[in-house]
Amino acid sequence: MAYTAKPIDYSRTWTFFNGEWHEGNIPIMGPRTHAAWLASTVFDGARAFEGVAPDLDRHCARVNQSAVNFKLKPVVDTDSWLALAREGIVRFGANAELYIRPMYWAQHGAGGGVLFDAETTNWCLCIYEAPMPQPTGSAITLSPFRRPTAECAPVDAKAACLYPNNSRALIEAASRGFNNCLMLDLLGNVAEFGNANVFMAKDGVVYTPAPNGTFLNGITRRRVIELLRADGVTVVESTLCYQDFLGADEIFSSGNFAKVAPVVRIDDRSLQPGPFYTKARKLYWDFAHAARLAA
Repeated sequence: MAYTAKPIDYSRTWTFFNGEWHEGNIPIMGPRTHAAWLASTVFDGARAFEGVAPDLDRHCARVNQSAVNFKLKPVVDTDSWLALAREGIVRFGANAELYIRPMYWAQHGAGGGVLFDAETTNWCLCIYEAPMPQPTGSAITLSPFRRPTAECAPVDAKAACLYPNNSRALIEAASRGFNNCLMLDLLGNVAEFGNANVFMAKDGVVYTPAPNGTFLNGITRRRVIELLRADGVTVVESTLCYQDFLGADEIFSSGNFAKVAPVVRIDDRSLQPGPFYTKARKLYWDFAHAARLAA
């Protein structure tokens, strides 16, 4: 299956930038903007769907922590991000399926080179329609590309510069007939999917890679662990290898974009969405709807 790009409809997008809301895919950077040239940008992603926006506060707080870790200046406090996000959400219809993306970036370099000037940190909040993927299941394989360590890349931030590596992993997997892949860390342990955190179940226990500084310890990941444990499920954060996943009873993902989704094939072995995936998804949906989006 060859990778093919799909056209994107930018018409249902609202972005708060320079003190006002703008419709569509507005320009926010130029060729001299440090972030456009050298990727000095961090972001976060939250979701609104079915009238709820679960963990919106955590996503707004994390973009500020990412800025700090990346050496940018978090110039918008968490409450202001929240207020703007809620203001933007109501610009769309009831129950719209949205992606909510706060961003920081370095506007200028220091001396015109690699070093950026944190005092020129700029920001925007972009919200756009993005349908929730249906949980039809992914076919996965092992990627030849690996996740970096903290010595190699800013893995303690949700930094845009980390994602090209994941993108090429997904493109390579798609060229072999898979729509996702497991990525290892530099020690050869499973870290995450190309675009989400990963869980597996074996003999009545749920396992997930222990955060070791090579992948983002996702907000949805932590929420799923919390919900499963509160429901009596044993969840073990551990060092896992690809062989563990080849022998798993079930595999599923957690991530902001699709929330909780099953895996139905790993290499040439078929899987079924299992009871732990089913429980995790139901628990997450129940949690998300327990508190309706504040007005």
